Amino acid sequence: MAHHKLLLEDDDTDTYSLVAIHCSEEAYKMAYLLNKFVGLKLHRRTVDLEYSNNGLEVTFPLFDYENEMQYTTFNLVANKSKSLSANIQSSSGLFKDVASETITTHLLPELKKADYFLKIYSDFEIIPLRKLISDINEIKQVISAYSVDPEEIKSKRNLIFD
Repeated sequence: MAHHKLLLEDDDTDTYSLVAIHCSEEAYKMAYLLNKFVGLKLHRRTVDLEYSNNGLEVTFPLFDYENEMQYTTFNLVANKSKSLSANIQSSSGLFKDVASETITTHLLPELKKADYFLKIYSDFEIIPLRKLISDINEIKQVISAYSVDPEEIKSKRNLIFD
């Protein structure tokens, strides 16, 4: 009797470029700077990127721009999200003690130093990535921007925005 094997392949075959950006500005300001100096038209999604991390709901601001003429999609996402965790401690007194702490969660934990990621997906292989990174580095508020190889990222499933 013949044996048949089914091979399940991961559907991570979408090729995209990823640019890490170090900048201390807020997410809306970073999107504005990229729109102004790089020529993008990023706009914020109505629903942010949401994850659950150890029972804590975490949201990351997400901005999109789809260039229909070049068949290219740009996604700007923050790498850091700060949320408050409240711990209620009972006391023998009249009032309860409430201790809260700020927890910082990273979208890509292996790149904790990066503040933002610009994901560029194109139907064509030709993306002027060097010029784009050079233009981003010219922005006064940006500390640095560089290309990241998506294959080296362990948590690349967090970069699926659909």
